[in-house]
Amino acid sequence: MKEETRFIQILGRIATVLSVLMYVSYVPQIISNLNGQYGNPIQPLVAAINCLFWCVYAYFKMNRDWPVFFANLPGIFLGIITFVTALH
Repeated sequence: MKEETRFIQILGRIATVLSVLMYVSYVPQIISNLNGQYGNPIQPLVAAINCLFWCVYAYFKMNRDWPVFFANLPGIFLGIITFVTALH
């Protein structure tokens, strides 16, 4: 049982890091948007909304799911920034 718990903890940490990296990958698009090479604003907006729902879910469930919360938190902010900078 302890091995499975340790495995799940490691898996949660890896998944959290990968999720954060996925949303940090919006930074080049934000820079392009600010330089006049606009991307499509729909995908980052939907990603931000999705991340918001996951954060609310993870925070308010009986046993808070911190890996899910922290994995999605950057997506809210970076998705919104990408969306706003893509509007022209």
